[in-house]
Amino acid sequence: MEILKVENLSKVYGKGTTKVVAIDNISFKVDKGEFIAIVGASGSGKSTLLHLIGGVDRPTNGKVYIDGKDIYKFNDDELAIFRRRQVGLIYQFYNLIPILNVEENITLPLKLDNREIDEKKLNETIKLLGLESRRKHLPNELSGGQQQRTSIGRAMITSPAIILADEPTGNLDSKSSDEIVSLLKKSNRDYKQTIIMITHNMEIAKIADRIIKIEDGKIVKEV
Repeated sequence: MEILKVENLSKVYGKGTTKVVAIDNISFKVDKGEFIAIVGASGSGKSTLLHLIGGVDRPTNGKVYIDGKDIYKFNDDELAIFRRRQVGLIYQFYNLIPILNVEENITLPLKLDNREIDEKKLNETIKLLGLESRRKHLPNELSGGQQQRTSIGRAMITSPAIILADEPTGNLDSKSSDEIVSLLKKSNRDYKQTIIMITHNMEIAKIADRIIKIEDGKIVKEV
């Protein structure tokens, strides 16, 4: 079952001599439960592509369908609500709220949406993350790996249609990186969570079901 369709997607910045084509007429599909890695060198356009898929930025041309919905038909307010409910975002630098503890950071998307917290799911998520003994700790009391696990929990808690991870191991040591990659794979395998992960590390990319290579804003290879 198709969960994501990217159709003739382009993103152009500037005009004339300052024109930069960041994404150049990209199309691909992702099935529900797939784990996709998008790889490419710095400046290849992979992060721009991820932001367009997630509705963080709007394209110059093209369409993105998530769970059958053309997300760029939404106005800005509608898109923000859709993104909060259906897209889980994981960033390299965690983006946790410093004054909120682990449990509060994880449940923040639910609170912003005035949704009731499912305590059973919250407890299951915190256990999956290996953060039972840290659930009341603030971000500055956590290691980098623990902070990133918290951000993964925040992305998972709404049961989104898709999780987008932008270099999720880029700020971590090798041991913590391995833990995060294993956690993402477990989420994909055990919970059938659809994941698209940006990385420049081919060894990390190999855990994915499919690898899409980007160069100069274009898909040059799929394996």
